[in-house]
Amino acid sequence: MVKNSHQKSLRTATSAKNSGFSLLEVLISIIILSFGMLGMVGLQAAALQSNREAKTQAVATELGRELADMMRGNKRVSILDTAVANPYLIGDKTSPLAANTPNYCLNTGATCVTALNVADAQMTEWLARVDRELSGARVVVCYDDAPYAATGTPQWACTPTGAIVPGKAIVLKFGWTKTSTNKSGAIPLDLSTAATSVPSLIFPLTSGSTK
Repeated sequence: MVKNSHQKSLRTATSAKNSGFSLLEVLISIIILSFGMLGMVGLQAAALQSNREAKTQAVATELGRELADMMRGNKRVSILDTAVANPYLIGDKTSPLAANTPNYCLNTGATCVTALNVADAQMTEWLARVDRELSGARVVVCYDDAPYAATGTPQWACTPTGAIVPGKAIVLKFGWTKTSTNKSGAIPLDLSTAATSVPSLIFPLTSGSTK
């Protein structure tokens, strides 16, 4: 009787020990699964951010192509070297964007009398689209022989060298608000604005020649 009781006690102790190990294994499995799920969520968030940035880059590139087409189609104005005579040249502008001389002669029922009127109207509409499509947009269009710094980083400043002649390269610089890639700060999802970051896109433009 004593022997049976002892064996029963041993079985009970062994069963309790096994139950303890099983519970520990379950807890460890839950922890590992939780880390895996967090990793998947992080990867998905990074993928969504990359997709958004790629879409914005594509939109900005298309806007750059539109500007290039407008300039080539109105080269009598686009080859000129001052912003007064050539509205396609834009000093450093940030959202809300507005043309230097707003003009709406391209609207239905209106008439553009001169090539300069056409350029003003085109830039009025184009800047409105840029403002609508790019969050916190910043735009520069200038003659620039050094759009990149010595370190290879894009820069907003324009540094034309030599005489500005017809056909000389013009550069479009775009910036917009996006999620910062610096995750070490106090706010991991801090936003990097165009005012505090380098250009997001450098787009070379050709105005054409006088021929």
